Amino acid sequence: MGPGRMLFDFIAECLGKFCTEHNVDKNTEIPLGFTFSFPLIQQGLDRGILKVWTKGFICSGVVGQDVVQLLDEAIQRRNENKIRIVAIINDTVGTLMACAFYKCNCRIGLIVGTGTNACYVEKTQNAEMFDANHKRTQGDKEHMIINCEWGAFGDNGVIDFLRTPFDKQVDEGGHNPGHQIYEKCISGLYLGELVRLILVDLMQKGAIFANQEAYSIQEKGKFKTRFVSEVEADVPGTFDYTDFVLNEIGIRNAIDEDKACLRYICQAVSTRAAQLTACGLVCLINKMDVKDVAIAIDGSVYRHHPRFHDMLYITMKKLLQKDIEFQLILSEDGSGRGALIAAAATNSKMN
Repeated sequence: MGPGRMLFDFIAECLGKFCTEHNVDKNTEIPLGFTFSFPLIQQGLDRGILKVWTKGFICSGVVGQDVVQLLDEAIQRRNENKIRIVAIINDTVGTLMACAFYKCNCRIGLIVGTGTNACYVEKTQNAEMFDANHKRTQGDKEHMIINCEWGAFGDNGVIDFLRTPFDKQVDEGGHNPGHQIYEKCISGLYLGELVRLILVDLMQKGAIFANQEAYSIQEKGKFKTRFVSEVEADVPGTFDYTDFVLNEIGIRNAIDEDKACLRYICQAVSTRAAQLTACGLVCLINKMDVKDVAIAIDGSVYRHHPRFHDMLYITMKKLLQKDIEFQLILSEDGSGRGALIAAAATNSKMN
């Protein structure tokens, strides 16, 4: 929430520490791939203008600026290493590239973590939004990667039919009301808060945890998204993790019936998130019109929620035509490895 300059100075400091720890020659120029997981107007492989902050970031002096230039200036201010930023990518693109490096049918990159977004491989001839300076020519590559920024799906009201009063409370109580509507139904920044708002409503009505004060649950953000995963990790009929979560939010000596209700609420919120994610993926697969596709996935919700992978797979299986094969693949450190591949490929082409 501070000045943008401080953010980029921090990144440059981390780069400097890394170079020192690994004894990088200060006289050797290092090509850098930069993963920046926010909506950009990408004007080149190494030029991206921040359109809007998401996921709770509100650093000043960055929106409308070239983030590559801001990081480069921060690196220059330290004047420690010769680092040249050769490519800027989105984390979904990095996730796709990291997986496609060894899985040639990987055509979709998905993030389900603090936020959510996806990218996919499209025929260049179908890319309709090139401006006059970037017209397609016969020499263009046949395919390109499109960053969907699908977290903003629904900003125009098209999914209002599935939003609940709790969704609207989450939206109105955030930094960017009216924006990232799809993301607010799916991602880790919001799932715990959705559960908390439902709990508060039911407790006020006396429908759950009767006679429990639990003042902390009234505070925004007190029911963390990891609590959703922990509650659902309990073996049916047991409440070991649930007891731990309840203790964290100040509810003690709860009856098993109420604990089961809490699990049901968590399941309802997470199941909807997985199903909505599946809907987006199915749309992309149908758009590409392919019969065999691997989907590279990264992000804390996908990694740590005990049922998210299975719910995603089951829903996609229901919605896709039966002759379409797909695989859901965890992309290990997609942001880092994808940026590495982008930098290596770009540097190789330059040389």
